[in-house]
Formats: sequence, structure tokens, C-alpha cells
Amino acid sequence: MFSVTDPAIRSYILYSSILALKVLFMAVLTGRVRYGKKIFANEEDAKFVKGKLKLDDPDVERVRRAHLNDLENIPAFWILGALYLTTGPIAEFACVLFRWYTGCRIVHTFVYAVKPMPQPVRGIVYGISYLINCYMAIQIIWHYSGAL
Repeated sequence: MFSVTDPAIRSYILYSSILALKVLFMAVLTGRVRYGKKIFANEEDAKFVKGKLKLDDPDVERVRRAHLNDLENIPAFWILGALYLTTGPIAEFACVLFRWYTGCRIVHTFVYAVKPMPQPVRGIVYGISYLINCYMAIQIIWHYSGAL
């Protein structure tokens, strides 16, 4: 029934892996901003590099919020994407959804944490990825509601 030769499954695996690396990268980006500004959330880290203890630096908090946004949204994609594959979607369309979701999440991080841009750019890319998750959820519900 399911095979890694299926283009939709291969696409899901590829883009899920990219998103996992993205989530991991956000921790590194947060550390980079902290070390660059010598601003830390833990006293021992601040002492280690002769930095300051500060919990409300706007640059650090912006990166942290982008990371939190990923942690709130990407796991839903992993679950919904996997369940969506069980509905037998058209492979090409599933690949497009996975590609667009991943691209939007990357652009979202870029315009939120790396090179902040004015709205509505961030809102648009967030909204597209959000709607993709909603679409997959609705398709899953629609597909399986007949089985009840």
C-alpha cells in the first residue's frame, strides 16, 4: 500500500527532513544572536563569556518567537502530512502542498527573524502554510468521516 517509491511519500520525507533541520537551525540562530550580542538567559553562560544576563532583548526575543512559531506549526504539518498520505491524494498535488508549506515556513523565518520585513509579508507566508495544514486536516476528516 505505501512505498518509498511513491513520489508523494518521498516528497513528504524530503520536506519533513528539511523542516526538521530548520527547527534545529533555529536553536543555533538563537545562540548566534545571543553570543553576538553577549546577552544570555542564564547567569553561568553570561559569566562564561563575560556577557550580560538579560531576558528581554528584542533581537533575541524575535528569533525565539520565530522558533516558537515553528514549534507550534511544524509538528502539526508532520502529523497532518502523514495522515493526508493515507487518503490516497494525487501525488503531484501532495508534492506541491509539501513544497509550498516548506517554502513558506523558510520564508516566514527569514522575514521574521533574519531580515525582518514589514507586514503583510510574514502574515501572507504564515497564512499560506496555515491554510495548507487546514486543507490537509479537512481532507483527512472528509476521507475518514464516511468510515464512521
